[in-house]
Amino acid sequence: MPDIRVTVDGVRYDDQVEARRLLVHHLRRLGKVGTPVGCDTSNCGACTVLMDGASVKSCTVLAVQADGSRISTVEGMAADGEWHPLQSAFHRRHALQCGYCTPGMLMAASDLLQDNPDPTEEEVREGLEGNLCRCTGYANIVAAVLDAAAEMRGAHTRTPVGGGTA
Repeated sequence: MPDIRVTVDGVRYDDQVEARRLLVHHLRRLGKVGTPVGCDTSNCGACTVLMDGASVKSCTVLAVQADGSRISTVEGMAADGEWHPLQSAFHRRHALQCGYCTPGMLMAASDLLQDNPDPTEEEVREGLEGNLCRCTGYANIVAAVLDAAAEMRGAHTRTPVGGGTA
């Protein structure tokens, strides 16, 4: 079995993996269960993570392909007990219903806002295009991303994990 070294949410892991193990399954083996196994075909985007800063659907990446990479998952978004502005905005704007797509949406939105900190509504919709939500109709998701973008460009206030106000 190949040896790999990945840094996931700031923690380095050295592991042996089966050559055919998907990154999403490896992450779950590491305890990162916030990244759901969605469709296993790259159609839904629920398993989206950041690999070296770029969003990838972890059901289409082999764990061995991630060797030497920095992986960011939804579980690494909160810092020092406070939600990331995207997480706060999703909560505030009710941008989730069942929540299954939310981790992938948050990670795809994070990638979008890294590249484009002031997107238009159309650019948000295009940036989230590969991530499906079967519940919300997307209006609140788009509004949440736009809110978070505005917050991230201004004061970096964060909502404490648990939903209270900062």
